[in-house]
Amino acid sequence: MRPDNEVMDFRLYMNQVRQASRNVTGGIFFLGLAFIGVGFLIYVLRDLFAILFTALFFMIGVGCCVFAVRIFFAHRRLSKFTSDDSQAYRENVQIHIEEEHDLRQ
Repeated sequence: MRPDNEVMDFRLYMNQVRQASRNVTGGIFFLGLAFIGVGFLIYVLRDLFAILFTALFFMIGVGCCVFAVRIFFAHRRLSKFTSDDSQAYRENVQIHIEEEHDLRQ
């Protein structure tokens, strides 16, 4: 039995911190093992990974080129449209300039 004047220590906070640190430690350890495994697989299957990364970079390059060509043709169509009809949509445009405009108001 405990004496009446002794303070009870519940340690609720310490159990939560201990549990959280145990979970973080387990996660870091698992991540380390995963990196070791992936590194070993890359070392053993380097030809396969080289082919996969080559195909990936090739497809990204083709996608960039196709996107650039589409933008080029869209820009060409837009500039062709504006050069042919440049005066048609600007005939009635009037520019008004206020001479006595004071900016300090």
